[in-house]
Amino acid sequence: MSVLICGSYAYDTIMVFHDQFKNHILPDKIHMLNISFLAPEMRREYGGCAGNIAYSLQLLGEQALPMATVGKDFDSYAAWLTSCNIEQKYLTRIEDSFTGQAFITTDMDDNQITAFHPGAMNFSHVNKIDDVSENIQLGIVSPDGREGMLQHAEQFAEQDIPFIFDPGQGMPMFNGEELKHFLDLATWVTVNDYEMQLLQEKTQLTSEQIAQRVQALIVTMGNKGSVIINTKHRIEIPVANPTAVNDPTGCGDAFRSGLLYGLVNKMDWETTGRIASLLGAIKIAEHGTQNHHFSLDSFQQLFKQHFNYTLK
Repeated sequence: MSVLICGSYAYDTIMVFHDQFKNHILPDKIHMLNISFLAPEMRREYGGCAGNIAYSLQLLGEQALPMATVGKDFDSYAAWLTSCNIEQKYLTRIEDSFTGQAFITTDMDDNQITAFHPGAMNFSHVNKIDDVSENIQLGIVSPDGREGMLQHAEQFAEQDIPFIFDPGQGMPMFNGEELKHFLDLATWVTVNDYEMQLLQEKTQLTSEQIAQRVQALIVTMGNKGSVIINTKHRIEIPVANPTAVNDPTGCGDAFRSGLLYGLVNKMDWETTGRIASLLGAIKIAEHGTQNHHFSLDSFQQLFKQHFNYTLK
């Protein structure tokens, strides 16, 4: 069986400014801002939520089926996916658009200025879950084009395929009623603590009321771990201590890969949450969102070291 991952693909261009933005932005001139930063360090990474989630799930040995719209400049990313043995049959090329692009400049205080061009993401609704020929055990709706997210959630529900709703940075595109509709369609919902507050404000629902609409609500809290809430239990998941803290970008996507792995293998929430936590710790030690590597055997050994019990 397979996991269908609906979401974005993007190139991340990351530049480093060897100073602090605050030293060059004049507060009394903010209304007429015209400034440039010399960024001698630059790297280009493969990213996007669907791409990142599929990458870590594939490392765990599951068949990841990403579904996304990509652009005319996707050839190098496609070659990377081939090298990772990640399926591409449900990636639709939009020939007159670019693949999503994030341009990120980071200063020495780890502040970031980001510009994002959605490009082909805006056409994500052209992909239909009805067109998937594999036997899909579960799915995820992660940040993508607005219409695509709405339609894919409805299509999962119509086919009785359980799925995670992961609104992420896509949440501002939806009003409170639309977010409630997502919650009613979804099987599980996962957000970080900031997104949780925004979800509550937009829907006017408490965390308990949100949890009552789904089988489980999963909230990540950075270095404080995560919590999984359902109608019967509140499960505290400890953080897995990373070997280094180099780049938090993509940690949430790695965490979601762990959730999918635990769910598809019918594991309990205590184990599933810890798998997700460990994946986030492995990712944060590496720069970029798809540069971490491990075998399933080494992951199981790390899991035992961190949590003192065997992952089966």
